[in-house]
Amino acid sequence: MMPLQFADVGEEQVIRRIGGTPEVKKHLENLGFVVGGTVRIVSSSGGNLIVSVKDARIAVSREMAQKIMV
Repeated sequence: MMPLQFADVGEEQVIRRIGGTPEVKKHLENLGFVVGGTVRIVSSSGGNLIVSVKDARIAVSREMAQKIMV
């Protein structure tokens, strides 16, 4: 298990755990990041990511990417 920011670009990953405060967890869940769901990194720039979740592209900061474990 590793933080999302260390996953390879283009590879589909399964979300194993989501950390952070209850508010952060709820925010990520509302964006589609749920345990057991899949996520794929579209691009990475300076630690910030653009990811594909449930057929939507979402920008994720480095701090948020560290809370999503794949």
